[in-house]
Amino acid sequence: MLPTSPPRPGAIADPDGLLDALRAEAVRLGFSRLGVASTASEHRDGLVHAAFRNWLERGLGGPMTDWLAGHEALRRNPEGMLRGVRSVVMLATDHPRPDAAATAVGSGRVATYARGDDYHPLLRRRVNDLGAWLEARVPGSRTRGVVDSAPFSEREFGWLAGLGWFGKNCLLIDPAAGSYFLLTALLTDLVLPFADPIRVDHCGTCTACLDACPTGAFVAPRLLDAGRCISGITIEQRGPVSAALRPAMGTWVFGCDVCQEVCPWNRRAPGSTEPTLQPRDGAGGLDLASLLGLDDTAFRERFRGSAILRAKRSGLLRSAAIALGNRPDPAAAPALVAALDDDDSVVRGAVAWALGRWLGAGETLARQAAAALEARQPREADPDVRREIEAALGPG
Repeated sequence: MLPTSPPRPGAIADPDGLLDALRAEAVRLGFSRLGVASTASEHRDGLVHAAFRNWLERGLGGPMTDWLAGHEALRRNPEGMLRGVRSVVMLATDHPRPDAAATAVGSGRVATYARGDDYHPLLRRRVNDLGAWLEARVPGSRTRGVVDSAPFSEREFGWLAGLGWFGKNCLLIDPAAGSYFLLTALLTDLVLPFADPIRVDHCGTCTACLDACPTGAFVAPRLLDAGRCISGITIEQRGPVSAALRPAMGTWVFGCDVCQEVCPWNRRAPGSTEPTLQPRDGAGGLDLASLLGLDDTAFRERFRGSAILRAKRSGLLRSAAIALGNRPDPAAAPALVAALDDDDSVVRGAVAWALGRWLGAGETLARQAAAALEARQPREADPDVRREIEAALGPG
C-alpha cells in the first residue's frame, strides 16, 4: 500500500540558491534530475520500513534475504553511512528504453539497464564529483555518495525526494519519465530544502504489470516474491532453478523488463544517449550457443566491465540452457549437447532439463537430445544431475 502519513512541514529556506546550483551541477555531470529528502525521523514514513521488515519476515526476499536482513539496521538509519547526515540528494539517471524488435531465435534477453557497460563506476564517479563540488561550495560540509551496492534504501528516499510513487510493480515511477532510470544517493550533513513525496496512487485501477509477470511473482500490488522474480533468479540466485519456474523464464538470461514494458507510464520514458549505457556491439541480446562455450576465463574476459558478471558463469550458463529449453534452436544443438559435459553440475542439470524439452521439438532435435542424455546418464556422478537426466528421459 502507499504510505499515508500526514504531509510533511514546509521546506527550509535556501537564501543562497544552493539547491538550484546543485541541480545545475548534477545535470552537467550527466544526472537526469534530482530531489532532496530529509533524514529527520519526523519527515520519514515509518510505514515504509515496517513494510520492508514485514516483507523480509514473510520470506519474500528470495536470494537476497540473508544479506538484506543482515543489513536491515543500516537501511533503517542512514547515520551508519554518514555520521551527522541531515539530507539525502536522490539522483535519477535515465537509461535506454527496450527496443521494439523481437528477440531472435537463439538469443537470450537481457534487462535494458544491463546491456551496456556496468553503470556502477559511471554513477559512482559522477556522485563523487557532485559531492566534491558541494563540499567546495560549502566549506566544512561532508558528503558520501552511495550507488546501489550499499545497504541503503534508495527507493524509499527516492519517494521521499519526490522522484516518483511506488508503482504496483514495486518500482519507483516518475509521472514525467516512467521507471527506466537508475537511482544514486548523495548523503550530506547539510540541511537542504526537501521535497514532498508523491502520495497519489497514479497506478489507479491498472493491473498490467501484475497480469503480465511470467512467473506470477506479485503476491499483491506492491508486494513482490523475489524468489519468483526472473530478475532475482537470473542475477542473484545461485544453484538450480525450481523446475516449476523454468518454463516461465522464457529467454531471459539476465534480469527482466516485462513489468516495465507493459507499464503505460513508460510511454513517457525519455531513454538515454549516454554511450556507456548503450548495448554492447549494438545488440540487445546474447547468443546462447556462444555463452555455453565460455570457460571461466573467457566468461570474465567477455563480460569485463559489465553488470552481467554479477550472475557469475554458473548462473548465466544455467539461464542460457533454460532459455534454449524454452525456445529450441537447431543451430545451438552442438553447443547444448557439449554443455552436458560441463564441469559445473548446476549447468549440466539445466542442460539436461533443456534437452528433455527438446524431446518434443521435432524428430531431428529429439534424436540428438535423447542420444546425448542417454550417453551422459551412465557417466554422471552428481545425484541431482542424474535425477534431471532421468526426469528428462521420462519413464521407460
